[in-house]
Amino acid sequence: MDFALTMSFLGVAILLTLMPGPDILFVIAQSISQNKKAGIATALGLCSGLIVHITAATLGISTIIYQSALAFTVIKYTGAAYLLYLSWQSFKEKETGFAFNNKPLKYLSLYKKGILMNLLNPKVSLFFLALLPQFVNKSMGHITLQMFILGIIFLVQALVIFIAVSVFSEKLRHVLLTNSFIAKRMNIVKGLLLGLIGIQIAFSEK
Repeated sequence: MDFALTMSFLGVAILLTLMPGPDILFVIAQSISQNKKAGIATALGLCSGLIVHITAATLGISTIIYQSALAFTVIKYTGAAYLLYLSWQSFKEKETGFAFNNKPLKYLSLYKKGILMNLLNPKVSLFFLALLPQFVNKSMGHITLQMFILGIIFLVQALVIFIAVSVFSEKLRHVLLTNSFIAKRMNIVKGLLLGLIGIQIAFSEK
């Protein structure tokens, strides 16, 4: 691996991860509505899903998806519909919401939701397909291996950032809970965030 190219890739990866997108907004939504552990469980699911996208990009499977307009559209709108369904579920929850909910949280369920949400976003695979080759040193050979390693580097830094965002979002949650009006409507806050993510995916350009 070329050290300079790898460091450049890491810098780009961090900037891209911090940009407002479906994944980071999903982590924020879970952390604010529940707690940092919920956000971390979600982040672990999202990053597990990244392994599939990274593998698809390095093996060229993403190219097949990109070239099939039907496959891309079906996956894209299925993902958007899933998030809008989660948003609808949040709006249906009782007014007391998560602020006074003493039921044990199902972190495994959140982990699975993270995986599913990530897998239902075909733009992630296309993102890796477009980004990874730009930071590969062709003279060193083993192009596929280099792309896979870069993908893992992206995954690790994303997980670290998502965990940090989860911790920060939980602190924001505590601030919001001091406002009784917002505290009783945390389900609405979560529903709006999930709805925003769903709309963002549905209306994003290919």
